[in-house]
Amino acid sequence: MKTALSPAVAAIAAALALTVTSASPAPAAAAAASGSADPTALREVLFVGNNWEGTADVLESSGTLTKVGRINVIPDKDERLLEIHLNPVKLAYFLGIRTTVGEGHDQFVDDMYSTPDGSAVVVSRPSFADVVSIDVTTGRVNWRFPVSGFRSDHMAVSPDGRRVAVSASTSNTVHVLDIETGHETGSFTTGDKPHENVFTADGGHIWNMAIGEVNTALDDPFFDWTKGDRKITVVDAHTYETVKVVDMRERLDAFGRSDLSDAVRPVAFTPDESKLYFQVSFFNGFLEYDIAADRITRLKTLPKNPATSEDRTTWVNDSRHHGLSMSPQGDKLCVAGTMDDYAAVVDRTTLREGPLVTASKPYWATVSGDGKSCVVSESGADAVTAIDFATGRKVASVPVGDHPQRVRLGHVAADWTGPTAARP
Repeated sequence: MKTALSPAVAAIAAALALTVTSASPAPAAAAAASGSADPTALREVLFVGNNWEGTADVLESSGTLTKVGRINVIPDKDERLLEIHLNPVKLAYFLGIRTTVGEGHDQFVDDMYSTPDGSAVVVSRPSFADVVSIDVTTGRVNWRFPVSGFRSDHMAVSPDGRRVAVSASTSNTVHVLDIETGHETGSFTTGDKPHENVFTADGGHIWNMAIGEVNTALDDPFFDWTKGDRKITVVDAHTYETVKVVDMRERLDAFGRSDLSDAVRPVAFTPDESKLYFQVSFFNGFLEYDIAADRITRLKTLPKNPATSEDRTTWVNDSRHHGLSMSPQGDKLCVAGTMDDYAAVVDRTTLREGPLVTASKPYWATVSGDGKSCVVSESGADAVTAIDFATGRKVASVPVGDHPQRVRLGHVAADWTGPTAARP
């Protein structure tokens, strides 16, 4: 079930260059000078995927997170539903997603990135098992790519903004697509249930974290063996050949924590890409992994909320904490304590946490456009909240749509306020 790491760890680590980005595409054109009418001018924004509603709220990327506009990312909903209901196998998976990972709801948007020119947003739609490009001006679908299997999940965008990697969670595959055309440039196989993807900053490699089976009730540690093949797969982003495989089970055991799950959830890399911080299923905290040394070096346990049930089967998709980001300077980590209903900033040197900021089922953590704040999605309160990295205090919170999950930096035209069809 487990795959061992190649013995040439140090050489491989060096070859990877290990320069990892949080995968926010650079703007295709510089913002025009104040007062300019340049139609190519772009503004940086935050895209917030409202999973159960099928919309993406677009917010200012910093400060008060003022709402800019909203995009319907399921304009073809009727067509997709007809297609699903005419196919018994697709219908079975569609309903299965609703009753398990969807918590009784359809999953209409998991992840999203804008194109380099800001003209479209590319969205993975789990319940529809596809990726689509939505024109942000007209609200129409530019292209659609059905993934292999029956569910799409997390994505990553290349540093130049021209390719997106999407996890097809039921086929153990990652597809890499041209962001402008939707054509597949390649694919690679992973462990069971591929989840998060990350490109290295030079665009040369892709890291994929496979989390295994998270939808069963076999959550007691005794049944951990039923969760599948969980591993990190690193591939060459041009040939899509596997370069490295990391089995965290071996490294956790060596660290003395055989009690922890090896299902790697959200991750964050240091600016020099020497260390990886990662969350695992069922754990209220995170771990530090030295990539060149190929070993876990530190662990941080965060406080438990006394009101949180200790019944692991009640935790959403095996997540106790799900959401991790790092300040641009690399000195602070921001953690979403999903089932414990808080978010916190942690000093990376001392691993001391700041104030526990109350948040309702925070599901993701990213960094604001100006780098000053951590931004978390409060999926239980339908809100997005910014927490200052310097003080650990909440500085802004805005309402969004139903069950916000992924939050990503992107771009739209400087004068954009929403698709034409949605304007008064």
